[in-house]
Amino acid sequence: MIVRKYNIAGRVQGVGFRYFVCQAARQLKLQGTVRNLADGSVECIAAAPPDRETALAQLEQRLRQGPPHSRVDHVYIEELAGAFARELPAAFEII
Repeated sequence: MIVRKYNIAGRVQGVGFRYFVCQAARQLKLQGTVRNLADGSVECIAAAPPDRETALAQLEQRLRQGPPHSRVDHVYIEELAGAFARELPAAFEII
């Protein structure tokens, strides 16, 4: 599995960002989670099999765009170990 952690900074809390991410990830058939962080950013962890890496690229594009009323200043990306996918829920969830 390919597992990526995205930290999205900007005006991303209180604007429906987590719901937006969850819907996008479910449409792309990704597994993972999205949550608000105390510093005002949003963290998204998404996983896909190697043959669906393009779905992660599509999610990244959507993260950079965000929903209406949001403002995305930066998207930081970190590759995680594939074994981390075992700890993620099968369906994408807001936590």
